[in-house]
Amino acid sequence: MRTLIQRVQHASVTIDGQLKSKTGKGLLVLVGIEDRDTQEDIEWLCKKIANLRIFDDENGVMNRSVTETEGEVMVVSQFTLHASTKKGNRPSYIHASKPDVAIPMYEAFCAEMGLQIGKEVQTGTFGADMKVELVNDGPVTIWIDSQNKE
Repeated sequence: MRTLIQRVQHASVTIDGQLKSKTGKGLLVLVGIEDRDTQEDIEWLCKKIANLRIFDDENGVMNRSVTETEGEVMVVSQFTLHASTKKGNRPSYIHASKPDVAIPMYEAFCAEMGLQIGKEVQTGTFGADMKVELVNDGPVTIWIDSQNKE
């Protein structure tokens, strides 16, 4: 499971011209799922993301988590995080899970993230043509892959 975490001032998802969800200060988490991902990956990633110390403390040092700052979290499915560009110029998404596997995993990820931060997360809609808007704060952008725990 791959995630791209962005610290944001605010974020929103619009589908077919209708606002689906929005957040204030917090995190936008893009998540890509592959078939080898498990509930253990979900739990590890959500705990890691909820506790990432990437928000400023009173001294201006990134030393506080989204949970500590009572920030909001938006989770958006993003199969293109599994793009392979090894061959040619057209990315291959062969490693991204198909909807029958990915949808329940995405829903489980959103539920677990809500448990970790102690509040409901905002979401996109799996498989929809979404317009995602955000103001990246910092900018702070972090990539975490549960298959490559660095």
